[in-house]
Amino acid sequence: MALTVTFLNSAYLHGRCCRQKVLHPLLGPLLSDSVSKLYSSYRRPGSQPEKKPSWQNIDFSFKKGIDVLKTQLSMLKKETKDYLIGPGGHPFSQYLLEQTRVLWEFRSQEDLNKWVISSDVEIGGKSEVHLKLGRNNQAALLYGTLNTEVPRDGETKYSGYCSMRAKPPVGSFARKKYYDWSNFNSLYLRVRGDGRPWMVNIYTDPYFSHQKDDLYNYFMFTRGGPYWEEIKIPFSKFFLSSRGRVQDDQHPIWLDKISTLGFTIGDKVDGPFQLEIDFIGLLNDRAHTEEFAYETYEKNPRA
Repeated sequence: MALTVTFLNSAYLHGRCCRQKVLHPLLGPLLSDSVSKLYSSYRRPGSQPEKKPSWQNIDFSFKKGIDVLKTQLSMLKKETKDYLIGPGGHPFSQYLLEQTRVLWEFRSQEDLNKWVISSDVEIGGKSEVHLKLGRNNQAALLYGTLNTEVPRDGETKYSGYCSMRAKPPVGSFARKKYYDWSNFNSLYLRVRGDGRPWMVNIYTDPYFSHQKDDLYNYFMFTRGGPYWEEIKIPFSKFFLSSRGRVQDDQHPIWLDKISTLGFTIGDKVDGPFQLEIDFIGLLNDRAHTEEFAYETYEKNPRA
C-alpha cells in the first residue's frame, strides 16, 4: 500500500512538472513578470504592496492588437527603407561629410513628450520639477525647487536632485535601438540658465547586467543672465560613474551604443532653479584631437 501511494505521488509530481514545461512558453511572459514583482521589486518602508497581480492590468483587446500590429509593421517598413538608403536614413556620402546634427529641439508639446522628468520625490524627497515650453514656443523650460531635506525613513541618507532624460529610442516590435554618434566628437547645446551647475549624463547600452547603472558624466556650468550661451562638450571629457561614484577603471564612451541623454541638478543648494534649452546637437570639431582626457589602466599587462 505504501509503495502504491509513493508511486502515485511521484506520477502526480511528474505530471505537474510536464504541464509547467508545456505552459511556460505560453504563460511565461505573464507569470514571470508577476513573480519577479512579488519577490524582487523595491517598496519603500510603510508602502502598501500591489493588491492585483500584474496580469490583471493587461487589456486583452483583439481590435487594439490589430491596430498595434499595423503600427509596428509600418515602423518596420520605414526602418527597412531607411536602412537601404544609408545610415540614419541618409545617403552614405552625406553621412560621411556630415559636420553637425540636431538631435532634439523644442518647438511643440510633441517635442516635450520625448522627455521624462523625475526628482527625489521617488525616494520620499520634497524637490519639485516641471517641464513646459518657453516663451513663443522656442525652447524647453525646466524649472522647479530643490530641497535637500532627507526623508525620515531610516534608510535614505542623501536627497535633493531633479533630472530630465530623453526617452530611449524603440524600434518596431519593441526592439531596442541606439543612437550612433561615432561620426562626431562633441556635444553641442544652446541653453540659458540661472548660474547653477548641471550634470550632463549619457547612457549607453550595457554589455553585462551589472553595468546597468553605468553613466558617463560631465559638468555644464551656466552663467545666468538674459543671454543665451552655446556650450560645446567633447565626448573625450565624459567620465564613467556608477550609482553616483566615479569609477577607477575609465574608458571612452561607446558612441555607437548611445541609449539616451539627460540632465541632473544636485548642487546641495536649496531653492528654485531654471534651465532653458533651445536645442541639443552634435558637432564634429576637426580641431579637437583628444581621444580621452583621463588615465586608463592596462588590463592584464605583460611581464
